[in-house]
Amino acid sequence: MSDIVDYPEIYFKRFIPSRDALLKKLEKEAQREEIPIVGPVVGELLFILARTAQAKRILELGTATGYSTIFLARACECFKGSVLTIENDGVMAARARMNIKKAGLEKTIEIRQAEALKEIIELDGIFDFVFIDIEKADYIRTLPHCERLLKKGGLLVADNVGFKDADDFNRAVSSGLHWRAVSVFAFWPLHSPENDGICIAMRT
Repeated sequence: MSDIVDYPEIYFKRFIPSRDALLKKLEKEAQREEIPIVGPVVGELLFILARTAQAKRILELGTATGYSTIFLARACECFKGSVLTIENDGVMAARARMNIKKAGLEKTIEIRQAEALKEIIELDGIFDFVFIDIEKADYIRTLPHCERLLKKGGLLVADNVGFKDADDFNRAVSSGLHWRAVSVFAFWPLHSPENDGICIAMRT
């Protein structure tokens, strides 16, 4: 068996996906203002997962400045899909609206300024894909609603599951009767933080 590459973190930083000027600008803002964003590697993962799943209706909990939202919207745009994203912070929601307009995705994305835990209770209909990136202790409280809202075969992706506050969620989704889940702890360049966990679960 071949040896692993030397200095793997340095090595894999060479393969960060390319992105446009807007996304790079949002990355610089996030670094300067300490805004937690998924970064280009997880952003590209979200794009690939949503595109492969042919997701037409996507729900995002936690918009921030709209960085991950843009990846999700670009993934479903070719299917004439849409993204509903929920952000509690009014300033962040306003910034996200500006960034989404700059990206030319205002017809694909609906931003609701609301508390995610309250809003998800009121949602109905079926989603193909759900992405969670809110307070980690609240992940477990969203799980029954994700189960209710996701179609069978739909994907749930949760960011930052390496945080201690996500422990209840991690245990529940890994042992749940209605989920096939994998949680990966890895090095994600330019993610916040770079060493963290991502959960990908399929609704069965």
